[in-house]
Amino acid sequence: MLSWMTVRTWASCIGTTLVLALPVAGGSRASAATSAAGTAALPEARPWNGASRALVAVAGDPWITPCEKSGFVTTPRYDETVAWLHRLCDAAPELEMVSIGRSPEGRDLWMVIASRVGFTPEALQKSGRATVLAQAGIHAGEIDGKDAGMMLLRDLTPGHRLAPLLDQVNLLFVPIFNVDGHERFSAFTRINQRGPAEGGWRTTSRNLNLNRDYMKLDAPETRAMVQTIVRWDPDLYVDLHVTDGGDAQYDITWGYNGAAGWSPAGSAWLESTLSPALRAALAAAGHTPGPFDWFLDDNDRTKGLVNATAQPRFSNAYGDARHLPAMLVENHSLKPYDQRVLGTYVLLETTLRTACKAVTLLRRAVAADRARRTPELVLDWKWPAEPGKRFMDYRGIASRLTPSPISGGLRVEWLGTPELQHLPVADQDQPAAKARRPAAYWIPPAWGEVADRLELHGIRVERQATAHDVDCELYRITSAKLDTVPFEGHVHVTPHVAIERRRRTFVAGSVRVPVDQPLGDLAMLLLEPESPDSFFQWGFFDEVLQPTEYVEAYIMEPMAERMLAASAELRAAFQSKLQKDPAFAASPRERLQWFYQQTPFYDSEARLYPVGRE
Repeated sequence: MLSWMTVRTWASCIGTTLVLALPVAGGSRASAATSAAGTAALPEARPWNGASRALVAVAGDPWITPCEKSGFVTTPRYDETVAWLHRLCDAAPELEMVSIGRSPEGRDLWMVIASRVGFTPEALQKSGRATVLAQAGIHAGEIDGKDAGMMLLRDLTPGHRLAPLLDQVNLLFVPIFNVDGHERFSAFTRINQRGPAEGGWRTTSRNLNLNRDYMKLDAPETRAMVQTIVRWDPDLYVDLHVTDGGDAQYDITWGYNGAAGWSPAGSAWLESTLSPALRAALAAAGHTPGPFDWFLDDNDRTKGLVNATAQPRFSNAYGDARHLPAMLVENHSLKPYDQRVLGTYVLLETTLRTACKAVTLLRRAVAADRARRTPELVLDWKWPAEPGKRFMDYRGIASRLTPSPISGGLRVEWLGTPELQHLPVADQDQPAAKARRPAAYWIPPAWGEVADRLELHGIRVERQATAHDVDCELYRITSAKLDTVPFEGHVHVTPHVAIERRRRTFVAGSVRVPVDQPLGDLAMLLLEPESPDSFFQWGFFDEVLQPTEYVEAYIMEPMAERMLAASAELRAAFQSKLQKDPAFAASPRERLQWFYQQTPFYDSEARLYPVGRE
């Protein structure tokens, strides 16, 4: 999984010209390099023989999973996975499979419900038991969670070691989220990952990354998952990945937005209740658990780690924004596949046990976050001016830098030796953008797609049958920077805004979005244009950036002369702009356009964000 910071940096810093150099298949050079390029050059794996090996089914067990049967060499394809799960669910009254949606290529997104109280949202909610939603394969090459979850589901059935656990907890498990990407199956999928022998692809059949889609909801797969969250209202959300990055001792890591985020009470529960239980259980099972952080500089690890507050395009931060405690699990890609799968099993089992024991505290935290109404909402964060005021002991692997004849720079060589590193940590917890909390937002019917997507999120909207005159605030886009290449199917827009106050008529069919509701923070993050994951920044309102009327020079020249003669204030403003803006002074077109903008003929709606703040 690429870090969210990497993606945002790439999307915002790309230059104005993009040249794509694409590899050409075939040819003598490609043929000669095939044998050398067919095997990834991974650092040597350290031996592992943890106690969690006892969880593996014995040969000949009728419920052995396909992965276990292969000795953790392979992972089953979609059809084999679904067939095995159907057979298990048919044999176990505690399990039922439901389709939560379909992919663009027509595959069902299956979810397995493990429960002794029923198989409807109402039955699970009425039971009072904790409900955990876990998903695997959002990036289908990172498929550890699927194979771990299949083992876990088997062991929750009668006669197996975890069967009593279903007397206390409910599990919703999605084995393959990105089903179309899963079936782009190949030995050449994740060059930086050790096993399985073949796997799926990172993105969907539309080349969308589902873990960038939680706010804009472009993909039918993401819509299905968000609707599942809305309908089933789980207590805890777990997203299972495999990380990229350099070598380390840790084989399983996890993270979540901390106290600086939108759900401080839920984050406190994850930090003080769930994480200690996970660390203890994983260590006892022979694993090396750790935090999911990134290095500030991979070539100089002494600069320390960064602990980011993620944006809600990502699963765990989306949970944070909607006040659903959510955890991102990242197994270490260089560890052997059996070690990673078994570590995921232990993590899932421990999560279920902890959720059922501490469900009262968990729900109390969620209720506190949903009831919270801060006068201002943080939309984005920045790094502190002086990072590294706290330190941690990081269980790393020794490395060295050597000159590279290939890149012309330095290359990292991993030496395989465990090394304890005392490193500074930079927390991204300083507000970079805020918005005052309004009473409501008003969306004109022309932007109905935005209102529809708000409803998909479960946000309450009020559709208006008649027109309303509303005293409101509107944002004028004073400037906007459009990225030069698409990112996840959109051209991202970064605006600067100014507030204008006016009385505005919202016609019949408009939508009022009250902010005093449990998902009010999520509504603000979607509708405030300075929020990095707002509909505006994802390009849903690009039309307002384009003035559509214009003026001819032969009309504007004499009008400008009359305007200057009539207004000393305008003369002063014009002279000031000429002196302060050389580019403006040198452009006849821009000078006449400036005068045009001072007339009542200019488009008053140009660069006016149409969503009103009540």
